[in-house]
Amino acid sequence: MPVEPATIWVVDDDRSVRFVLATALSDAGHDVAGFDSAEAVLDALRKRTSPQLLFTDVRMPGDSGIALLETLKQRHPQLPVVVMSAYTDVASTAGAFRAGAHEFLSKPFDLDEAVALAERVLAERGAQPAADADIETSTDGDALVGDTPAMRQLFRAIGRLAQAPLSVLITGETGTGKELVARALHRESPRSRAPFVALNTAAIPSELLESELFGHEAGAFTGASKRHIGRFEQADGGTLFLDEIGDMPLPLQTRLLRVLAEGEFFRVGGRELIRVDVRVVAATHQDLDARVREGGFRADLLHRLNVVRLQLPPLRERREDIPLLAERFLLAAAERFDAAPKRFGKAAMARLLAHDWPGNVRELENLCWRLAALAPADTIMPADLDGAFATSGGNEGVGWEAALAHWARGQLAAGATDVHASARERFDRVLLDAALEHTGGRRTEAATRLGLGRNTLTRKLGTSRTRR
Repeated sequence: MPVEPATIWVVDDDRSVRFVLATALSDAGHDVAGFDSAEAVLDALRKRTSPQLLFTDVRMPGDSGIALLETLKQRHPQLPVVVMSAYTDVASTAGAFRAGAHEFLSKPFDLDEAVALAERVLAERGAQPAADADIETSTDGDALVGDTPAMRQLFRAIGRLAQAPLSVLITGETGTGKELVARALHRESPRSRAPFVALNTAAIPSELLESELFGHEAGAFTGASKRHIGRFEQADGGTLFLDEIGDMPLPLQTRLLRVLAEGEFFRVGGRELIRVDVRVVAATHQDLDARVREGGFRADLLHRLNVVRLQLPPLRERREDIPLLAERFLLAAAERFDAAPKRFGKAAMARLLAHDWPGNVRELENLCWRLAALAPADTIMPADLDGAFATSGGNEGVGWEAALAHWARGQLAAGATDVHASARERFDRVLLDAALEHTGGRRTEAATRLGLGRNTLTRKLGTSRTRR
């Protein structure tokens, strides 16, 4: 449905940004005025009718865009404001939404997308702005890092969702940072001064999980010598993060559903009804829709948890973030070790970019910490990666084809030109050594097990040992 022409103001101290956005909005039929500062806008509002939509940059001389936004929310609470910024981390986006932004537009932006956003906001005009909250932001080592479009979209979602008391389901492969997202949602929310409590449901034996969640009274079962306060009570007023929710036993899923629906429960062995105010954020690497079809997960619980779903991209789908992440991890390690930070040489970084990272960000972090401790020089070279990749822990459960692909990418990135011959040589050597080890050195039996003639095996052995 077409949007009626509207009066739109654009506030940005960068004349070129102001001009191109104003021109694009004018070409779409809107009446557009441009301003270079918050002061100019506030002065215009004292003399003119307020616009129907306002775009503002964050960093400007004088009052910032956020300060302007806060003033506008006091004087013109129904005016929708779109905040524009090149800074798209969680703290920046959450700060904008917390101050009342209707939307957040990342710079640099596509003009067609900006116009479409304006028309969407105008169509939605009248929606209530996000609630204010007195929250301290954090820039500690747990902060999410990324500058790819997928991560910018995630930061915007976190910034908006942090202000809403909704259940969130975080999905993504192991090691993508699901708990970091949960912590960011809590840290930027009105609940930030209350506890954040995390529980990995897959790490607790099923017979103990009920007590961990809901607590127990003294004498409730053998070994229960005193009352135990469960995670729900610990998180009262704050956020409870339930990791690997897909592994929760069905009977406990039923109890969890009641707590989510009613906000009340009994401790194990107890008669006192406990009431709590907890925001639940759940996470899983599993396909819960498939688990529901298989009968391993309750559909009604999934619907209760999945009010909003955040999908975390694997690291291989945001390779542009690898240098930024690696630099941050090496810096954190240097601070911990009280040493000068190391850096990756160009060839070593090429190998990082070529790696598929089956263990995702966690694998990269482990690798960086290991290299910070063990690499002999300040500049990390490709040779330093050989042993580090072998012990990084990220290839567990990954087939030999993936390991071969990783090796090949590394060789190609390093400029090797005999990759095929080298791979064949190493392939033969590994197979021959494994077969001889299995047969106790009996060549005829080893050849039979490999499906080779004995002469072929002997020839390959001779070739392999000559090249060693």
